[in-house]
Amino acid sequence: MTACAASAQLRLATLADIEALFAIRTAVTDNALTREQLAELGITPESIAELLTAEPCAWVVEVGGEVVGFSLVDLANGEVFALFVRPDWQGQGFGARLLAAAETALFRRHALIWLVTDGRPAVRANAFYRSHGWHRVVSFEGTDVRYEKSRTPGQDQGGIS
Repeated sequence: MTACAASAQLRLATLADIEALFAIRTAVTDNALTREQLAELGITPESIAELLTAEPCAWVVEVGGEVVGFSLVDLANGEVFALFVRPDWQGQGFGARLLAAAETALFRRHALIWLVTDGRPAVRANAFYRSHGWHRVVSFEGTDVRYEKSRTPGQDQGGIS
């Protein structure tokens, strides 16, 4: 772990983080989308603000005051909706920390949680999720796939909020 990784702070996302979330989401190389494409999917600063205001559902990793990654969940449906780390900060364990926060929140409400991602073999997310105990269960038309993970018996349902 680098000194930067050791000093990184995981915290709940706030309304002040929304622009950073979009900057990260549009900077990634795998599963890349522009702000315009996100808007076509209904993902806008306003829609994210509504989610963050409704209940704690997103986390950020911050290094030296800079947001370098985030995760966002749909608590009602049990879905990891987004998990992204800026390309220049990948490989330092931030994705694992963000995924753990998302899983903890979802397992408080659901015994089975899920996510959809680009299933192409070259997409790093596939190996990442498999290495964290997720199982690919469905392939959709195109390249998307669904992963699921079950809460283990006796698994702590508390933790990061």
